Amino acid sequence: MIVTELKDILGTDRDVSGPGWNSRRLLLASDGMGFSLTDTIIKKGAVLELKYSHHLEACYCIEGKGQIKAFEDETWHFLEPFTLYALDQHDRHLVRATEADLRLVCVFNPPLSGREVHREDGSYAPTVSG
Repeated sequence: MIVTELKDILGTDRDVSGPGWNSRRLLLASDGMGFSLTDTIIKKGAVLELKYSHHLEACYCIEGKGQIKAFEDETWHFLEPFTLYALDQHDRHLVRATEADLRLVCVFNPPLSGREVHREDGSYAPTVSG
């Protein structure tokens, strides 16, 4: 059984950040669950262009307000608490926090190793099996 509290992750190597975002990695590949789970904050005013070429991701909004759209699409979808979005086609997308920091619980498959940061194209590097 794995039991952890967010306070135990803050300030550790599982607390990863980049321009406009902070990802607290609750479960990683090393935990052996077959997926990873993050508590992610997108800072108010940040607009992130992302494309997870090597991962599938689902995000569940638990705080804040924001928007998401497929990169090629014109339609912005509103994000607010109790809204889920899933990137089931490795979609290039834009996500932005509009009125306050956006807080998302995110699941990745394959699981993250822990130190991933977004590359220039908005993706994470492929997961290396070992």
